[in-house]
Formats: sequence, C-alpha cells, structure tokens
Amino acid sequence: MSVRTQSSEKPAEAVHRAGFACFVGRPNAGKSTLTNALVGQKVAITANQPQTTRHTVRGIVHRPDAQLILVDTPGLHKPRTLLGERLNDIVRTTWAEVDVIGFCLPANEKLGPGDRFIAKELASIRKTPKIAIVTKTDLVDGKTLAEQLIAIDQLGKELGFEWAEIVPVSAVGDKQVGLLADLIVPLLPEGPALYPEGDLTDEPEQVMIAELIREAALEGVRDELPHSIAVVVEEMLPREDRPADKPLLDIHAFVYIERPSQKGIIIGPKGKRLKEVGIKSRKQIEALLGTPVFLDLHVKVAKDWQRDPRQLRKLGF
Repeated sequence: MSVRTQSSEKPAEAVHRAGFACFVGRPNAGKSTLTNALVGQKVAITANQPQTTRHTVRGIVHRPDAQLILVDTPGLHKPRTLLGERLNDIVRTTWAEVDVIGFCLPANEKLGPGDRFIAKELASIRKTPKIAIVTKTDLVDGKTLAEQLIAIDQLGKELGFEWAEIVPVSAVGDKQVGLLADLIVPLLPEGPALYPEGDLTDEPEQVMIAELIREAALEGVRDELPHSIAVVVEEMLPREDRPADKPLLDIHAFVYIERPSQKGIIIGPKGKRLKEVGIKSRKQIEALLGTPVFLDLHVKVAKDWQRDPRQLRKLGF
C-alpha cells in the first residue's frame, strides 16, 4: 500500500498531459450536458429527446497541468436507418482513437439492455481505460445511487473488465465535475497542448450554428419529429455598408424535414413557431460569435433523407 507523505525534496517539474476522452452511453444519458459543464461553455447541443447529437463535437478543457479534449459522440443504439448505421460507425471509430472512454449511465434509470449492449462493445476494447460516470445524481436519493454504483461495478465484473474509476456526478448541479477531470487527466499521455489556449472546440462555426438552430427547432415539438430535422447553414456573410463599430452578420439557413406534413409543425400557426426558433437560436449564435446576427430561416422538405445516401451526403452525414 502506498502512503503519500510530504517530502523535503524539491518537487520534480510538473508533467503536462494532453489527450482525448470520449463520453459514450445510450441516447440521452447526459453526455452533452457533461461536456458543456466540463468545458464551461455550450459546445454540444442538449435536448430532452434522445438522439440529438449527430456530429462529433470536441470540447477543450484547458488546465495548467493538462489539456483534455472531449469528443462527444452520438448515442450508440440499435440502428433502424442508414443514418443510424452511420452514427454507430462514428462511435466505434472514435472509441478506437481516444485515450480514455467515459461511459455515462444515468443514476435515475436502472441498467437496461441498451447499457449492456454498449458495455459489451466496450469490453472488446481492451487497452483503453474505461471510467463509469453516473450522471444525473441530483435526481436520486443516496440509497438509489448506492444501488446503481454496485450494479455498475458488477456489470464490469460480469463482462471481464475493471473500471478505472466509478464517479457519480451532477452536471446540472456542478457536483464532482471537477473531480471527474482530475481523475481523467492522469490517464492521458504526457505531451504539450494540442490546441491553442482559449480554443473551446474545433467544430467549424457553421456546424455549431446549425446545431444551435436544430436545438431550438427541437424544443417542444412532438416526439416523432427529432430524428427528422437537419439544419444546413447555406451562407454567412458580413452585411455590407455597415460601419466598423456596428457590424451585422447575415446567416441564411435551411431547416430540412422529411415529409410535407411536418412543415406545419415546424412553422406553426402564422409562422409563430419558426419565428420563436429564430429568436431563440439567434441569441445563442450571437453569444457564440460575439457579433449581432440577422438570421434568415427557411423550411424545406427533403423526402426520407435519413434513408437516402445522396441526401445524407448533402446534409453532411
């Protein structure tokens, strides 16, 4: 057993570490919220419907002793469409390339077939350290949390691997989020920072803007719609003839849906809903870019785009 004691020797020069960690878990397990809490700013979209993350968003956590790059993957699930299969391929490729895998399991839901499906896949990745992250701990009492921790420990044993750590967190209540980063850092390789200080993500701005619009469009719509929305930013241009101290950025974006019947849901009576989506996402975009924005939104039908390889390519998948 090692005991840490204070030493009178001069401390060795601090080692700097830098590397990649990814959060996995079934859809809506709290992965994006956790990424945002660790980075301290909104880089991944969050919504109450599962399957909202489609792009690998990297959040970058800068610390004096380390740089932790978080890769936020779509939730792994049993695919029903070509889009679903492509999302799963993204997940597996990402797992093979990162230094640490964090498996997010909500404290308020018993382990289910979806969790076992992912844990089984994780068991086949031998070398990469795996941390079990118990999310949403603010939603349960101590007894429920303890039962969940035991069940997760048992799950690793059943599948023949040991968790590097099991950490309960609440991203919403900011409980143990810092501790999680402290536990991930020693598992990263030694090396210099990989991104400049101040960078929070390497996602192209247009992708992040499209995601913010999609998040606003998802809010409050019927359950069958989330999978059917894609957003493409067609162009971003500074408005000409504006004085230097009063710039304005024109953003033209299309919200794509799969069926004409969905158009009315997105636009709302007399265009009220689409207007609300525009107002909400414009505020977020202005906060992201630090400049006033004029947002021009249009809704288009791309018939059954989730099953059509040509349309998937066009929409960035």
